[in-house]
Amino acid sequence: MDISVVVPLYNEAESLPELYAWIKRVMDENGFSYEVIFVNDGSTDESWDVIERLHAEHPEVKGIKFRRNYGKSPALFCGFRRAQGDVVITMDADLQDSPDEIPELRRMIVEDGYDLVSGYKQKRYDPLSKTIPTKLFNATARKVSGIHNLHDFNCGLKSYRRDVVKSIEVYGEMHRYIPYLAKNAGFTKIGEKVVHHQARKYGKTKFGLDRFVNGYLDLLTLWFLSKFGVKPMHFFGLWGSVMFIVCFIIIICLLIARLVSHIYLTNSVWFFLSLVGMILGTQMFLTGFIGDLISRNSEGRNSYNIEKEL
Repeated sequence: MDISVVVPLYNEAESLPELYAWIKRVMDENGFSYEVIFVNDGSTDESWDVIERLHAEHPEVKGIKFRRNYGKSPALFCGFRRAQGDVVITMDADLQDSPDEIPELRRMIVEDGYDLVSGYKQKRYDPLSKTIPTKLFNATARKVSGIHNLHDFNCGLKSYRRDVVKSIEVYGEMHRYIPYLAKNAGFTKIGEKVVHHQARKYGKTKFGLDRFVNGYLDLLTLWFLSKFGVKPMHFFGLWGSVMFIVCFIIIICLLIARLVSHIYLTNSVWFFLSLVGMILGTQMFLTGFIGDLISRNSEGRNSYNIEKEL
């Protein structure tokens, strides 16, 4: 199969028929074999009924229905696991991503040899309350991830070599950092394509400012896991040892001063600070040691209650 299109959605019943018709036209014009996997993330509208009707009329349409709303990352994770195409395309269901971009996104994977190509909505139809924080967020993500050629990490329109989506684990709200996840998995040929951004036609945006707060927290988590996730002792053990040794040396100096000048240790604030530092250093060291003994991958982290599949 040439292409799998994975579409996570939440309350997008109005746009789904138009989106699929658009995707179908593009696929037929280019002669691609394809599937479209709609992942219904606990929608409360008629989205699943629409998906069932599309599936009955078009065998290329597949569907996954969550019993409740889990979020975009779980939806992508389940869509990736089911995808069978040599190239996997992701796009949002709100018609703001153009299916006309699919042939070029596929070509960049197949012919140019990219592992992942991320869309860049250079001209956006979003309010300033969204575009300004987005620019700040992307600047931080470029700095932390070291992927300096991407301008829009969170663009939903992306293409992947199949090996990429089968090798990464998207959980929590890590969909913003899929290029970073791919890089950490060893897929370093990451490209970008300027794509057309359309104004929302139906419904309302699911965007909220809390996503930027969560985004920065997720970025910090991902950075830490990429650096020290396998060996947490390298972080906690190092800094715990440094803190313990420095504070221990200070206490030794205070003891020498006590013997020479008969100064009471309890009169020195440094004595108490050093004791606290030694305790904290010991705790950090033990945290790193325990972290090395347990797996950071909890069972069931990517286990979702799927009600139906088509």
